Amino acid sequence: MAGRLPSAAPAPPAGAPPALALRGLVKAFDGKLAVDGVSLDVPVGSFYGLVGPNGAGKTTTLSMATGLLRPDAGTAYVLGTDVWKDPITAKRLMGVLPDGVRLFDRLSGEQLILYSGLLHGLDRPTASARARDLLAAFGLADAASTLVVDYSAGMTKKVALAAALVDAPRLLVLDEPFESVDPISAANIRSILTDFTAGGGTVIVSSHVMDLVQRMCDHVAVVAAGRILAAGTVDQVRAGESLEERFVQLVGGPGKSEGLTWLHT
Repeated sequence: MAGRLPSAAPAPPAGAPPALALRGLVKAFDGKLAVDGVSLDVPVGSFYGLVGPNGAGKTTTLSMATGLLRPDAGTAYVLGTDVWKDPITAKRLMGVLPDGVRLFDRLSGEQLILYSGLLHGLDRPTASARARDLLAAFGLADAASTLVVDYSAGMTKKVALAAALVDAPRLLVLDEPFESVDPISAANIRSILTDFTAGGGTVIVSSHVMDLVQRMCDHVAVVAAGRILAAGTVDQVRAGESLEERFVQLVGGPGKSEGLTWLHT
């Protein structure tokens, strides 16, 4: 990539490792920087929100953090394990719901979760029992034998999240988990994720919905133009204002509406 020289691999975090540590992540597409030196620590046990406008670099950052997209520079550590030097160990610690989720949709919902459990090394009886538990928890028990290809967008999102949880990961990374999900299901998902963090797990979610992040998360990072503009606890970042107001201040106000007078009736 023009203008950027290779550098030594960043050092892992010292002491007790964060659930996720990003160190100088860089990614460019066709010479244009999508992620520009992102470094971030996500504490163990936190419910961490990653917010930013469209094209901010959230999905690219999370893809590099979870081993789905190789960075041009920098690296990520999951509980101290380098995602790119030891991907098998790192991925055993994670459950991931990526953007544009692609599933084996010719399996039924129950078969998909079972298959995910078997891939993660669970024995069949354990994976089968957990699949039934997750289907019930996500309100999908009646659709257990329905092929995923016939699921609605919201049901597909829920079954993909269930598959990410089946092996009880220590870190859950979710890209827009509430997109296409109805309010009742969203409340149920929030409850499941809150219980997960209360039990010692760590959740990272990306979202455009500021009110949801403010109510759900205890930490947040604001991303724009591939950089972290602010990060910390929700109260630290919002600085006495609503998260949405603070977000607009950091990222920039709304676009101008002049020139659209032809819309007036």
